[in-house]
Amino acid sequence: MRKLAILAAVLLATAGSAGAQAAPSPSASPPPPYGAPIDLARAENAIAAAVAEATRHGWTMGVAVVDSGANLVAFARMDGTQLAAAVIAEHKARAAAAFRRPTRAFEDAARNGAGVLSLDGAIASAGGVPLIADGKLIGAIGCSGGASAEDETTCLAGAATINGAAN
Repeated sequence: MRKLAILAAVLLATAGSAGAQAAPSPSASPPPPYGAPIDLARAENAIAAAVAEATRHGWTMGVAVVDSGANLVAFARMDGTQLAAAVIAEHKARAAAAFRRPTRAFEDAARNGAGVLSLDGAIASAGGVPLIADGKLIGAIGCSGGASAEDETTCLAGAATINGAAN
């Protein structure tokens, strides 16, 4: 019976995604290689920029930064943020680091019927963004507390302190 349930789940996942998924573009650039882990000062700067962005919009967020090995480096939870945001922000950051891509990719894939929800450690919600310095992944930032687009906007502001900086 268990084998039948697994087979049915696989068939449903592949049938729903067969027409919706496009083949990867051969010109798409590969994800960045892993680099040395982010240091605390840079992690805190990214968090400060993310918190400033959230404050500017009137949002309350949990913001986590992990290193290139997906280990927590720094975290902040704004006053009034839902308690679950702490765990979710860290999960988003860990997923962005481990998979070397924004968690928006998983949200988009899930929306298109892909079976990404079965990937261990994935989270199908925007708000996790890799942190890239000198072309290498040094960590990731994750934000939670609002709608997925708000979480992502907050993360992008934090990531800009590293990804947008001259390295």
